[in-house]
Amino acid sequence: MEKRIAGRLDRQVGVVGLGCWQLGADWGEVDESEALALLHAAADTGVDFFDTADVYGDGRSETLVGRFLKERNDDVFVATKMGRRLPAQTTEGYNRENFLAWNDRSRRNLGVDTLDLVQLHCPPTPVYDRDEVFDTLDEMVEQQRIAAYGVSVEKVEEALAAIRRPHVASVQIILNAFRLKPLEEVLPAAQEAGVAIIARVPLASGLLTGKYTAATTFGADDHRNYNRNGEAFDVGETFSGVPYEVGLEAVERLRPLVPDNATMAQFALRWIIDQPGVTVVIPGARNVEQALANSQAADLQPVDEKAVAAVYDELIRPHVHDRW
Repeated sequence: MEKRIAGRLDRQVGVVGLGCWQLGADWGEVDESEALALLHAAADTGVDFFDTADVYGDGRSETLVGRFLKERNDDVFVATKMGRRLPAQTTEGYNRENFLAWNDRSRRNLGVDTLDLVQLHCPPTPVYDRDEVFDTLDEMVEQQRIAAYGVSVEKVEEALAAIRRPHVASVQIILNAFRLKPLEEVLPAAQEAGVAIIARVPLASGLLTGKYTAATTFGADDHRNYNRNGEAFDVGETFSGVPYEVGLEAVERLRPLVPDNATMAQFALRWIIDQPGVTVVIPGARNVEQALANSQAADLQPVDEKAVAAVYDELIRPHVHDRW
């Protein structure tokens, strides 16, 4: 698999990683044996970047990734996140005491002394202006609690603020065929600064797999049901903030662009890989077959970007472009 490096991250990683939110069972149940099998299957194809968070399944995802690490001798890279354990998202909650406690918990869950990468998990916007937040993260690097730190953001403005911080190694941002705004400023700024771009929600919560219809239903424990209108967290995390019916129409417009030797999901991942400045894309998977198919997206030829942009401009832009 093609590998890329961003200067501040100081590490090469394969262009297709694995997002491990599903392993926390926030998308419906995934049993432990299946979870471990898909982690190993992804690594066997060359995936070496695994992204999790301390709140995915209240630590279940981290713990499963930790078990996987004990079973592998490969040099894999694990990124986790902290901040969403706060009972309410407040700027004041992003403090040294909480950081150390969250870090201790994640290191126990993952079974490591030093975390490869810790990302602030979509913190309130004022956090990016607080020097003490980043001073504490620098201290944690010095203490070898973490090797590097980054941020996961909701908005383009937050990404740009993070990139301006001299020791931020990575920015994780929603980037897919339904979210083109980061292409305008974020990716060029990250390239110039040497900041890694981790493309999350790459399949728009499954919409860009092309498998869903107006009749599709989602379980009560699936955020595509309970967060459809942003009831639990930012609505942009669910279907990228695109109204479900609009997303279905856009998928049908994109479907003729998919090569005969590829799935809609692989096409959507390849589009992200093609964007200058992207370091790694992190699709999730619920089973081995999905994990294998995702990694194969790296082998496709570049896709028709102008056609993708045309569908975005006509159908998607009015719903998302000025919101995030």
